[in-house]
Amino acid sequence: MASQQQLNDFLASVERRAWRQAQYAVRDHEHALDIVQDAMLKLATHYADKPASEWPMLFQTILQNTIRDFLRRNKLRQFWVSLFSKFSSNSNDETDSADPLSYVPHNSELNPSAEQAVLQQQNMALIEEGLALLPARQREAFLLRYWEEMDVQETAQVMGCSEGSVKTHCSRACHTLADWLKQRGLTL
Repeated sequence: MASQQQLNDFLASVERRAWRQAQYAVRDHEHALDIVQDAMLKLATHYADKPASEWPMLFQTILQNTIRDFLRRNKLRQFWVSLFSKFSSNSNDETDSADPLSYVPHNSELNPSAEQAVLQQQNMALIEEGLALLPARQREAFLLRYWEEMDVQETAQVMGCSEGSVKTHCSRACHTLADWLKQRGLTL
């Protein structure tokens, strides 16, 4: 049985990456934070007694399900808002101008030069912009496979689909992202 400190350490180790995944999916900083907090709370509440080796898969499954639940609720909320706005005489279409995919630097690089840091930041922003354009399932498969470094079977389990679907989503995401980046002069 894992200790409370092990759970706290695990949650601290996945927090930043989970927030980035949620932010890519919902494109809103505050909602992404709420989603990650909900996923962490669900893991701690329902699965703290599980072996620590099972937490990464459980957490990813919980996180992806929490993201999907948010998107479903948001879609329903938008439907009702748009329906009521048709009947309202004071309909205002205000859009959020903030960039939800603003770059958050990682401290994993060992003191890069200022030029390298700027170039890395520009490249990361461009990659994030391309990721945001991918369809949700392709983005989810891509992030789980290549960012979270899950194998095809684990990714399929988290996404609730077949391994073949994961491979298809990843292949399409890679081709689309590579073409998009190539058009902007960045090759990986």
